[in-house]
Amino acid sequence: MRKCTIRILYIFAISLLSFSAVWSQTTGKISGTITDARTGDPLPGANVIIEGTMMGAATDLNGSFFIINVPPGTYNLLVRVIGYENLKYENIQVSVNRTTTADIKLKPTVIEGEEVVVQADRMVIKKDQTSTVRNVSSEQIEMLPVENIGQVVSMQAGVVDGHFRGGRMTEVAYLVDGIEVTESFGGSGRAVDIEPEAVQDLEVITGTFNAEYGNAMSGIVNAVTKAGQSNFQGSFSANAAEYLTGNDDIFIGLSEFNPVRNQDYKLQLSGPVWGDKITFFTNVRYQDNLNHLYGIRRFEVDDYSNYEADDPELWHTEANGDSDYVSMNGGKNISFMGKLSARLHSNFKVSFLYTLNDDKWQGYNHAFKYNPDGMAAAYRETDLYSFNINHMLSPKLFYELKLSYMDNYYGDYVFEDSTEWDGYVHDAYFSDSGPGFFTGGQQKDHIVRTMIDRSAKFDLTWQMNQNHSFKTGISYVDHDLDSRWSEIRNLYSGQDEEGEFYYDYEQNKTIFPNYTPVIYPDSSIYTDSLSIQPKEFSVYLQDKMEFNEMVINIGIRYDYFNPKTVVPSDRRNPSNQLSLPDSMMSTYPKVKAQTQISPRFGLSYQLGESALLHFSYGHFFQMPPMYALYENNSFRVAPNDYTTTMGNAEIKAEKTVQYEIGLWQEIAENMGLEVALFYRDIYDLLSTRIISTYNQIEYGLYSNKDYGNVKGLEVKYDYRWKHFTTMVNYTLQYTRANADNPTQTFDRAGNSRDPINRLIPLSWDQRHTFNMTVGYNTKDFGMTLTGYYNSGAPYTWSPIGESMLSRVNLYPNNNWRPSRYTVDLSGYYDFRIRDNIRLRFSLNVYNLLDRLNEEWVNAETGRAYTAIIRERDIESHRSDFNTVYDIVQNPSMYSAPRLIKLGIGVVFF
Repeated sequence: MRKCTIRILYIFAISLLSFSAVWSQTTGKISGTITDARTGDPLPGANVIIEGTMMGAATDLNGSFFIINVPPGTYNLLVRVIGYENLKYENIQVSVNRTTTADIKLKPTVIEGEEVVVQADRMVIKKDQTSTVRNVSSEQIEMLPVENIGQVVSMQAGVVDGHFRGGRMTEVAYLVDGIEVTESFGGSGRAVDIEPEAVQDLEVITGTFNAEYGNAMSGIVNAVTKAGQSNFQGSFSANAAEYLTGNDDIFIGLSEFNPVRNQDYKLQLSGPVWGDKITFFTNVRYQDNLNHLYGIRRFEVDDYSNYEADDPELWHTEANGDSDYVSMNGGKNISFMGKLSARLHSNFKVSFLYTLNDDKWQGYNHAFKYNPDGMAAAYRETDLYSFNINHMLSPKLFYELKLSYMDNYYGDYVFEDSTEWDGYVHDAYFSDSGPGFFTGGQQKDHIVRTMIDRSAKFDLTWQMNQNHSFKTGISYVDHDLDSRWSEIRNLYSGQDEEGEFYYDYEQNKTIFPNYTPVIYPDSSIYTDSLSIQPKEFSVYLQDKMEFNEMVINIGIRYDYFNPKTVVPSDRRNPSNQLSLPDSMMSTYPKVKAQTQISPRFGLSYQLGESALLHFSYGHFFQMPPMYALYENNSFRVAPNDYTTTMGNAEIKAEKTVQYEIGLWQEIAENMGLEVALFYRDIYDLLSTRIISTYNQIEYGLYSNKDYGNVKGLEVKYDYRWKHFTTMVNYTLQYTRANADNPTQTFDRAGNSRDPINRLIPLSWDQRHTFNMTVGYNTKDFGMTLTGYYNSGAPYTWSPIGESMLSRVNLYPNNNWRPSRYTVDLSGYYDFRIRDNIRLRFSLNVYNLLDRLNEEWVNAETGRAYTAIIRERDIESHRSDFNTVYDIVQNPSMYSAPRLIKLGIGVVFF
């Protein structure tokens, strides 16, 4: 870990002393009408107040009202009119960027102070839905058996193994309180992770989205964080987890019981700093997880073994390890979120937010099973600062100003800097010849990357009247990318003395003395470093037109991207490695900025009292991940064919055209069914075209060449009755394209395979994706079960060499993996110590049935943990500690076994 926990406590203390604050910068709206229950006449001048807040409105001559700029959450409306009963409209749900409709009927009365309580109808939440949007509240998140927000997102219909509606994983934008936190270099995933307990409302858009959202083609994930309240609340919990499985012969290292194999500690505090004027919220989590994939330290990194001889008597083996089990997919994680909320005036709020993610983890590599210390580890450290102003200029007009600074560090290495490099060993130790596993040596790739994003965003919302809500905004992002990939080389490489060695009998080791680790400069093919400052700018305008039975969203967006770099003028001699006539030498002109204009349209129409039809259409543009623009920034080409790929700063934005039609139906009270059909055309997908240099060396250049399309069906069912909840999500999907990933065409050419001349199923083209959640939860106890079914995704079947089919150039993804299913459980029981203090016991069980789900399979057998072993494979295997079956029996081919997690904590409110 690059920072210690002391820093978190320090930042928390400083945050409490600072005057800045956060208010949930992404808001919704409540609108409706107040009418006489007997005559249907509108009631002008009725007062509508959100209970416990200073927000409210009075109805106009038509009995209409609206309240804008409402933070997401569950509220009660108080309605007061002279001569009519007082009414409390309870449990009205407000979500991000949504209008909640409350049409209320009042009865005349002569009894002063009489109050009637009415529950909000489910229809009020759905009326303005013009595309597929899932809003998951904090109460729903709390009941789910999940460990992180990513798991909540994966449960939504339309999301299949992290892919939104069949798109690549790089086609999703991630936001926190409306601030983009997408990891923009690799393009896949988030640079900032917020804990589930800190999220007030999670907005997941799998369909078309409004013009205010950009830089995404498949989906949007927006997590709106919680704010402090006027009373003190908090919780602390300590959790420990252990695997209880009957498959410990597959998952070595789990047979010995370890009750603290995975540790998880959570702390959450919120409350007032100055009454309800300034409040704070903070969330801290520390995890130390060994997880379920282990290796055996049979060898040390400087052990040397040689199994090249056919005669076992001539083999040389050094196995000086302690034979302990070593975690090979563990991780340590610290997350912190600090938030202060200040209302400086009834219509003016200011904000400050700070988050920290500090992580270290490893991904299992089967080849290092007996030499786990030779594996590199990955590191992430992200600091996010944001400042927000929310100003209501009038009951119809408000603006938000958001300023943010995000510093994202990523590293992947065995040792970080040169002060630790004496731990690196000679490359001669790095060998897997014979046993099929590395018997010494280390991974020598060294990646250090920092991305700093400075952004400013201004949004103005004007509710012109009851029917029109205009929203416009501009945003600017200044990126500062500093990245370096290197291969740790030996200073003696290529020299005669490089291979000199002697044997140390005291240590039982072969010593290679001539080794000094070095990193070569960017002018070599062993280093790729860059320092780039690309810029982004966007502006949008949209109108939300709301009528009695129809809502129309229409908007337009303009995007500008300047890569701020140069490109070679002649791709056949990109770095002038070849001395040729001037006409065949490269110059380096600046790359022109790119712009896109994208229209958006959505419509919803109410069908009767309990049904809603929606249709949406849009053009969506997204620049490819930055690695595709800047990789191999020195433009050097290696001397061998198909070993070099090069970024292309002139690459165009990828484009999606999407259509969607959907229906929501309230089947019965508190029971809803939503169905959506969608189709997507995806143009200018990132690909790699082959360039041949003047000396006939072929390399890959990122370009826009691929095409894909997706069609599918999404179904969502939910039912709530008192403490009982049922939710079902189902996705039927067909995903086709001419390449699985950007380099697939290039790789096939390098392997002398024919190009793909038709659309193929993609590796995530899973036909059926289903999950169902059933829960019973009260204030004192609760239990939830979630079951998942996945029908299996494609893989590339390869026939054995003896088959005639091995001579056929088969297309990729030509067969299907087995289906998978699993069940997760969560439960809790609260023991009341005092009225406002509870002792909480919690239980989470993941993979309750201890199912061996096959995550990936052998290309010849189509099953995990197997292979076709021939007699010659057994005879050619040279090892004195394992068999050839050990090579194919990879435990990472299966999902994790049953994990039982127990927790105890204190909750006060």
